[in-house]
Amino acid sequence: MLNKRISLIALGMLSATQAMANDQAESKGFVEDSSLKVLLRNAYMNRDYKDGNPDKAEWGQAAIGTFSSGFTQGTVGVGVDAFGLYALRLDGGKGRSGAGGIDFFKQGDSGAAADDLSKAGAAVKFRLSSTTLTYGDQMPALPVLSYDNSRLLPESYTGTLITSKEIKGLELNAGRFTAESRKSAEGRDSGGLKSINVLGGSYQFTEQFKAAVYASDVEDVLKKQYLNANYVFPIDKDQSLTLDFNGYRTKLEDSYVRDSGATGDDNKIWSLAATFATGPHSFTIAHQRSTGDSNLGYAYGGYQRGQGRVGDGGNTIYLANSYWSDFNAEDERSWQLGYGLDFGTFGVPGLSYNFAYVRGDNITTSTSEGGTEREIFNQFKYVVQSGPAKDLSVKLRSSILRVSQKSSEYNVSGNEVRVFVDYPINIF
Repeated sequence: MLNKRISLIALGMLSATQAMANDQAESKGFVEDSSLKVLLRNAYMNRDYKDGNPDKAEWGQAAIGTFSSGFTQGTVGVGVDAFGLYALRLDGGKGRSGAGGIDFFKQGDSGAAADDLSKAGAAVKFRLSSTTLTYGDQMPALPVLSYDNSRLLPESYTGTLITSKEIKGLELNAGRFTAESRKSAEGRDSGGLKSINVLGGSYQFTEQFKAAVYASDVEDVLKKQYLNANYVFPIDKDQSLTLDFNGYRTKLEDSYVRDSGATGDDNKIWSLAATFATGPHSFTIAHQRSTGDSNLGYAYGGYQRGQGRVGDGGNTIYLANSYWSDFNAEDERSWQLGYGLDFGTFGVPGLSYNFAYVRGDNITTSTSEGGTEREIFNQFKYVVQSGPAKDLSVKLRSSILRVSQKSSEYNVSGNEVRVFVDYPINIF
C-alpha cells in the first residue's frame, strides 16, 4: 500500500500545474551550474571501555569527492550527481578495530580490518518546475532515513527520491531505496537492506514556526513515523527561546521480532528541548522519554539483523539526548543540561564550545528494572576563517559514559575521544 501511495504522490508532485516556484526556469545549464568538491578528512576515534571490555580505536585518512551537475535547460532538466570515496587505514588493525560504534574499516573473516577501501556511486536527476526526481546512489538526510557522515566515510543508499518545493515553505519527499552501502565496506549492498519506502514533508508556517511529518517502511523489519515541531520565540535583538519537539513511533515486524530476539514489537520515544540563546551563549534543558514493550527500545540505523539496528541510516535519530549514548533503552527517561559558547564575540571567530550533561534512569532489560546511565559531553570546534586553509575545521570531542550494573545488558561504560580534521576544497 505504501508503494502505491508513494507512486500517486510522486505523480501529483510531477504534474502540479499551479506551482508557486519554478527552479527549472532559472537553470543556467548542465555545465554552468555544476560543482566539484573534495573533502579531505583525517579522523581518529578511541573508546576506553570499562568493566573489563577491551579498548577499541581506529584512525584513518579519507578523500571524499562529490560532483553535482546543473540541469539542462528546458521544461524538463536533466543532470547527474556522482561521488568517489577512498580511505586509508592508519591504525586500528591489531585487535583494536571492530567496535560497532566506530566502524571505520569493516573486519574481514580473519578478524583483521581492511588496509583501505574505495567506492563510487552516481545518480541521474530530472527536474520539472521545482520538483526533482533522483535515481541512483544517494545520501538522503531525512528524519526516517538519514545517512551517517559522522565517521571516516559516509553511508549511501541506492534508489529513487522525489523532492518537491513547488509551494514556498513546503518541502515534500517520497522515495524507495533498495540497497545500503555500509560506511566501512565496499559494494552497494553491504548493509543488508532489502528495501525502505519513505514519505513525508515539512512546512514553514511562519518565520518562527516549522513542523514536519514523515513515515517509513523497512521491508521485513519495521514501520516508523516521525513528528517534529519547532518554534522560535524572539525576545530581544540577540536573544531567543527555541522549543524543539521530536518524536518517533516504531512497530517491528513479527519476523524481525523472532529473528532478533526482541521481547516486544513497539516503541514510542520523544524529546522536548528548550534553548535560550543570548549573545554568544546558549543554555539548553531537554527531556527525553522512551515507552513500549520492545527491549530494543528505539531501533534505528546501522546494519540490520544485529544489535537492534534496522538499516535506515546511522543518523536517523533526530532526538535531543543523542551523543555517545542515545538514551533510547526500553522505558528510559533522560534529562539534559547543555551549554554552548561562540568565541567570536571574544575575538576568536570560528571557535565554538559545547557541553552537555545527560542522565537517564528507569531502564528496563530482560533481567532488571530501574537501571541508570549518565554522560558528560564536551566538544571544541575551530573553523579557519581566511587564508589558504580557509574552511578547514578541527573538532575535538570527548564523552564520559557511566552505566549502572542494572543497565549493563543495554550499554557499557567508557571514555570516548574523537579528533576530526576536515578540509573542504572547492575545485569548481
